[in-house]
Amino acid sequence: MQLYCESRFVAKRRQTREVKVGNVGVGGNNPIRVQSMTTSLTQDVAATVKQCIRLAEAGCEVVRITAPNKQAAEALKDIRAQFSAAGFAETPLVADIHFLPSAAMVAVEHVEKVRVNPGNYADKKKFAVKEYSDKDYDLELERLHEAFTPLVLRAKELGRALRIGTNHGSLSDRLMNRYGDSPLGMVESALEFIRICESHNFHDIILSMKSSNTKVMIAAYRLVVAKMLEENMRYPLHLGVTEAGDGEDARIKSAIGIGALLYDGLGDTIRVSLTEDPWYEVPVASDLARRAEALWANCDAVEPQYPHAELVNPYEYKKRDVVEVSFGPQTLINPLEPPRVITKIPGKLSTEAEQIVATAKAAQKQLKDARIEGLLLEIKDAADAEAFNFAALQLASEVKAFVLEVAPGLTPDNLSAIATLQGPRLVICPTLTKDAGEVMAWGEFVKSRGGLLAVNLPAMDVEDFAEEFKAIDENNLIFTCTTARTLSAFDDKPDDTHPLGAYRALVNTLAIQNIRSPLWLRYEPGFTILDGEGFGRQLLEASMFVGNIFADGAGDLISTENVDDPVRATNLAYNILQGARMRTVKTEYVACPSCGRTLFDLQEVTQRIKGRTGHLKGVTIAVMGCIVNGPGEMADADFGYVGGAPNKINLYVGKECVEFNIPEAEALDRLEDLIRRHGKWVDPVEEPVGA
Repeated sequence: MQLYCESRFVAKRRQTREVKVGNVGVGGNNPIRVQSMTTSLTQDVAATVKQCIRLAEAGCEVVRITAPNKQAAEALKDIRAQFSAAGFAETPLVADIHFLPSAAMVAVEHVEKVRVNPGNYADKKKFAVKEYSDKDYDLELERLHEAFTPLVLRAKELGRALRIGTNHGSLSDRLMNRYGDSPLGMVESALEFIRICESHNFHDIILSMKSSNTKVMIAAYRLVVAKMLEENMRYPLHLGVTEAGDGEDARIKSAIGIGALLYDGLGDTIRVSLTEDPWYEVPVASDLARRAEALWANCDAVEPQYPHAELVNPYEYKKRDVVEVSFGPQTLINPLEPPRVITKIPGKLSTEAEQIVATAKAAQKQLKDARIEGLLLEIKDAADAEAFNFAALQLASEVKAFVLEVAPGLTPDNLSAIATLQGPRLVICPTLTKDAGEVMAWGEFVKSRGGLLAVNLPAMDVEDFAEEFKAIDENNLIFTCTTARTLSAFDDKPDDTHPLGAYRALVNTLAIQNIRSPLWLRYEPGFTILDGEGFGRQLLEASMFVGNIFADGAGDLISTENVDDPVRATNLAYNILQGARMRTVKTEYVACPSCGRTLFDLQEVTQRIKGRTGHLKGVTIAVMGCIVNGPGEMADADFGYVGGAPNKINLYVGKECVEFNIPEAEALDRLEDLIRRHGKWVDPVEEPVGA
């Protein structure tokens, strides 16, 4: 299968055909377009126009409006007219269609683009189990062709665009039974509809492959691009993580999924779906787009320097096989264990040891859903090495491992004062040079103290020293590749403008050399794709970068060193792990953004559910405003709270609806009872007074 991007070692934008949505070009040489969606009842024309205006003023370039029935579709005529009259004639509108071709045929008359969901448009999803013969399957495709063709022909006649918007949660029973609940099923669902379009010589198509599971979403987009290349298709991509939720967790999850694809050069228009007012989506999406475009510009003139073919299969998730390494008391690193979190405490040990110890202890006390497992400290000179023993003694009960970053010029002899640790593991990360003897000396040093050597080198230098690393033994090694080393490397190595590509090259080199030591992912001060201030920038940047490597199946340790506050840094690392589906430390929420289909106040209800259930670690709860994508998208959730009718709630366990039409006033109590009956409820622990 052809690779979905030009190179996974250098980020270059995928070339697509341009699709015009009104006067706004998507794909081709156009910038990444930012989208969002109104949340008002579509038939309330005044409220919907007001939201459209606010979105456009916030920087939204394409505005989507749900049209769940013919009445809503008919309202689009007045919405378009009033929005244009307000000065936004150049901002295109998109009708979001589910289930009803008749609504789509009305909507296409009034807006610049129509989005259809292949799983819902003239298809069905009842979780029915049925064997489809080839004849049965072909008959279903004929029925789809007949149902979808009128919309295609009318869009072609009017100059409208179509988005084939596949959702993981709404694959039809026909596709589920043939391909399973898989990225391949999502891809085939979209390709069926694209082939119908092409049979009528219609090519104004944009494609999306959304899921609330970032691993599924990333794999599906990569796979659909590869499949399109096989059929000589180059349609633009609309990126999004659906049902991401709200707050920092939703931003992290969106940055992981969308960012991973943007950093691969994929993506032409994006929407960040938040369970918040829609204008809050726009700046997040704009930030992701700007970072991707800056990276693409940096890499545009760079040819891939890494000489080896990649061994990783990017179309399915498989965790990298590593040797088992102890990271401290009862804390293992192996393929079955989650990645471990390292937290940096800055400062000079020889003069600030007491302050460093106090900061670490205070941070550990403040953390609720997370803990500092590895403490990263800097060793700048021999005096720091002597002071480390004091800090280690004070913190031995607080952390699992000490990770020491050793400044350039220091040798094992300079660190001779560091004693053998009892309990916590010792990890030494020196600045290595080209001297093979020095590599071996560091290996002997860590082995003599029962520790691990963290090797911080670019991929090709790891290849040069492969025999030395094998002599030290993979069980005594951890590998990493920080940005500072990646961008400077050694004098005779070419600069690499893509840190993600450098990590991929390192993983590949380790596989070629059959070295199965763990990989440490570092988001550190040298990493900045785009200047900016504040934690919001760090949150998005770290998620885009680290989340992508996790999506490749690599990564056994993580540190977010670009965040100065150790509590925030630790929480961010754990939240990235949770968003990437690598480690669960708190309740997981799958919550859809509001839209005109929502049958209750989604924001208010989501917050009430979080307030009641936020202490349930390892439980996934879905909050869905309606049944369009709910039952499918929340299929891997433990419990679901879904709008079934106005003021009525349906409760789910997995895919099964177990309680119907509960009055909304009773629904939260009934949800708690349901969780209790399934043995997943624990009573919250009250904080002691004065804590």
